[in-house]
Amino acid sequence: MLGMKCGKKLEKYVADYVVLDLETTGVSVSYDQIVELSALKVQGGQVIGEFSTLVNPGRPIPLAASAVNGITDDMVADAPVLETVFQDFLEFAGDLLLVGHNIQSFDLRFLYREAERIWGQTVTNDYIDTLPLARYCLPGLSHHRLVDLAAYYHISTAGAHRALNDCYMNQRVFEALGKELEGAAAHVKRCPRCGQLMRKRNGRFGEFWGCGGYPACRYTENVR
Repeated sequence: MLGMKCGKKLEKYVADYVVLDLETTGVSVSYDQIVELSALKVQGGQVIGEFSTLVNPGRPIPLAASAVNGITDDMVADAPVLETVFQDFLEFAGDLLLVGHNIQSFDLRFLYREAERIWGQTVTNDYIDTLPLARYCLPGLSHHRLVDLAAYYHISTAGAHRALNDCYMNQRVFEALGKELEGAAAHVKRCPRCGQLMRKRNGRFGEFWGCGGYPACRYTENVR
């Protein structure tokens, strides 16, 4: 949905949500463009709908980007521009919570930028980023990329780096992380102000508990 305030980051499991993934011309959220936008609608933990489209970025796709996602200039030559498909995506997502891997630092920043450019508003849906959630649930893993998590949970990584395939991978990973949270419920420490997961951090005076919702929530506690 569109509005004047971005949605909040949450750290919990929900059964109804929309998984989001983008492919782009590069990693700069300042000037790179979206070339693929995909999403899955999930109800009760089960996929009930798909949204996926290539997007004409209005500029050549660098070879380095094509080498990662396999999307070429010829593939997007007749694709719709973002202005045409963005509204369709928003209607597909409705007011459901958005889920994505590294969504806070990457995918959402593209969507926020484009919503501001097109409508002078932003995307207001709350969201869950499975990257920090995986780091919390699986601290023993050396890497927490989506393909690493898929391998850990024995989920196929076939077709990785195409947006719809990554959505399916991420949906299964999120369901698995939800079970991790459920199993650890008795030991999970949550912020008493906002309900986010608390994390041990190091400061000038040693370890302390800090809210995972920082900087939106700055609650801290001493480590006893």
